[in-house]
Amino acid sequence: MADLNDIALFVQVVRAGSFAAAGRRLRMPPNTLSRRIQALEAQIGVRLLQRSTRQLTLTPAGTTLFQGSAEQIDAVEAVARETAGGGEHAVGKVRVAAAADFFRWFDVAWVGTFLAAHPRVRLEFVLGDDKVDLIEQAIDVAIRTGVDRDSNLVARPIGTTRATLVASPTYVASRGRPESLQELSEHDCIAAPSRSGLAEWRLIGPDGATVVGLTGRFHANALRVQLDAALAGLGIALLPTLVTAEYLRSGQLLEVLPHHGTSSVGVSLVYSSRRQSPKAVTAFIDFVMVRMREAALLEPLSQTTSSI
Repeated sequence: MADLNDIALFVQVVRAGSFAAAGRRLRMPPNTLSRRIQALEAQIGVRLLQRSTRQLTLTPAGTTLFQGSAEQIDAVEAVARETAGGGEHAVGKVRVAAAADFFRWFDVAWVGTFLAAHPRVRLEFVLGDDKVDLIEQAIDVAIRTGVDRDSNLVARPIGTTRATLVASPTYVASRGRPESLQELSEHDCIAAPSRSGLAEWRLIGPDGATVVGLTGRFHANALRVQLDAALAGLGIALLPTLVTAEYLRSGQLLEVLPHHGTSSVGVSLVYSSRRQSPKAVTAFIDFVMVRMREAALLEPLSQTTSSI
């Protein structure tokens, strides 16, 4: 009879794509994983993986075993976690992937509220602007914008965000408020640097999409720096409403040319398509959805919004 523990390791190796990646997630030496899979192959009498220096490839037998056991392994692991937690309370670690600026607009005090409500849960945030592999990095839930075609992931849409033109009252008082896209060329615009030195925005308005060439004496490639520059009165910036919502409400920023901006993109909580997620993960997902909607950080979902 095959060792179920080895089958579980086989599933993790396939999902990770390599022994090295699986070893990082499971905190096991890759050579140990390799020996365990070889032992499993010997037990059932067939080769499951074709190994090369660059990649692992499933054999037909390996594909059959993975497709027939992955969901069952997930279900067993979920039951084990629930049993360890008493079955009634959220317990364990939740690893969350989000943008580098996540806590710029998600009040970190909310984390304290969640942890107080779930004293047996530990949160780990992995912040960065690169899109991480949820399986390889052992991420339980990611907060993402746009569309992801990975069939191993599911998503719960929260809302949408779009970028609008904003400036500080100080800037508007000193330089005036542009009345048309053409007048933007007369203003300092805060944008991302361009190798060519010619920065531009692609804006959507009542007349469709328009590409606008920009002038300005301060450019930066980080949203939080562009936001700080706009707040300091250095110019007009094109920033997501997710980032500017609280500053627009407080009057620290004003919308400029409010009928122009970018198209809306969906914001979702993304997680693995396992049959049953641990209570700690589902509790965190539910908490974030409620908090972000209460804070009005996002625009409501529409029928035309794309989601994962």
